[in-house]
Amino acid sequence: MKTNLFALLLCLSTAISIAQNPENVNLQELDAYFSKMVTDWEIPSASIGIVKDGELVFTGNYGVLEVGQNQKPDENTLYAIASNSKAFTSAIIGMLVQEGKMDWNDPVRKYLPYFELYGGWESEHASIRDILSHRVGLGTFSGDNIWYKSELPAPEIIQHIKYVPKAYEFRAGYGYSNLMFITAGAIIEKVTGKSWGENVKERILEPLGMDRTLYSVEQLDEAGNFATPHALRDGENYPIPWTSWDNVAATGGLISSVSDLSKWMIFNLNNGIIGTDTLLSKHTRNIVWTPHNNHMVDHTSENDFDRHFNGYGLGWGLSDYKGRLKVGHTGGYDGMITAVTLIPDEKLWVVVLTNGPKSPIMAATYYALDTFLDTESDKDWSADYLAAANRRISEDTRIAERIASRVENTRPSISPDAFTGRYHSDLYGELRIVQKDNELKLEFSHSPLLSATLTHWHYDVWKLNWDHPQAWFSFGTIQIETNNMMEVTGFSFDVPNDDFFFEEIKPKKHTE
Repeated sequence: MKTNLFALLLCLSTAISIAQNPENVNLQELDAYFSKMVTDWEIPSASIGIVKDGELVFTGNYGVLEVGQNQKPDENTLYAIASNSKAFTSAIIGMLVQEGKMDWNDPVRKYLPYFELYGGWESEHASIRDILSHRVGLGTFSGDNIWYKSELPAPEIIQHIKYVPKAYEFRAGYGYSNLMFITAGAIIEKVTGKSWGENVKERILEPLGMDRTLYSVEQLDEAGNFATPHALRDGENYPIPWTSWDNVAATGGLISSVSDLSKWMIFNLNNGIIGTDTLLSKHTRNIVWTPHNNHMVDHTSENDFDRHFNGYGLGWGLSDYKGRLKVGHTGGYDGMITAVTLIPDEKLWVVVLTNGPKSPIMAATYYALDTFLDTESDKDWSADYLAAANRRISEDTRIAERIASRVENTRPSISPDAFTGRYHSDLYGELRIVQKDNELKLEFSHSPLLSATLTHWHYDVWKLNWDHPQAWFSFGTIQIETNNMMEVTGFSFDVPNDDFFFEEIKPKKHTE
């Protein structure tokens, strides 16, 4: 039955490219597994690549670039790789260190005097090494509303960081911070006099021949052959527009393909050497792959990876996988999820690029690793991870609870005339509530794609009806706040999601 199923799936799968079969790995069976996985997960498309011993030995491409259309992906199809861009940022800084233009231990304020954290001592002592390893004291994703869909240039985004609350003591914990990599990009520009995009092109993309890797969405139409991002509505994928991350590219702005990323991975598996050129020294390779921030591993019980350590280097995640060092990262862009994973000792690399928010990136990765490492595992990663993903979705009752708690037939105690006007948030900046065309609108001053139309929910709570498609959140409300004299003082957000914390914004009404 298994053989018949694989034969059927091979007929249904899209373009597969197989080089010389390494170590008798059954690549046809691998392809069939991935094809079924994409169908089971109902992801619009996936492009998967595997490098072994310096060659791209497998590319599998599945699904369609956009739901409702027929165009299929191939090894040159472009996807946003988002936070997988962080390794490029740490590599550029490594090159600048090699050139004597900076040091890993230099304080950030040596280059950006305006850089501030929540405290004066921390602001003075935060180093390049600290910001690249997520150990400055900020919580994971905290402050992301400053930059998300923002039109502000990086220096203005960075000047808001001082308002992001402290989550733990400086260098005493881990908080994944996109803001710190935006800061790293600004340092690169300050030191070189060139943008992050110009640096990545000149220092990495051109030397490696990555001629289809982009650092701006403005380049997409000219490049062609790109996937469409998708969001979920009532469990169904629907296409959404590409969003510009050009001003924050150092934290997640690259757009690439399986074919181009294979060149980047072969370069990394060859320890920073391309041909006869050494772009990254041994010291640089070692330092970015050394844990600078560690996560606890439960040594009292078994885990699926036989994992003994788990940490973060400089732009790379680090752990062990069944006795071997594993280096990698994941990336989440509006409507696209990706993963890059290396097993350096085996000269093995796996990339998974997808264009939907519910994605099997790690299921595909671990199945490929087990296949190539011959772990004799019979674990069905796709089935197990899909069941877990569906369980998380079904158990997330935050939105359902808010809808169920709505009190019908109430009226606001505060008229819109009393709360329209300008608001200020230290963290974000200016917001406005305005009347336009007989509608009540919430406007974000430097993030117009976050604008929303307000409709009454209950009491002094108003529902956010987003004017543009949103990949990471859907339902949301604001509550108008008053003092004891019923004067409007501000409003608070409630937007249940795991990625962007609107509750941090805390807008206060301008007193004019």
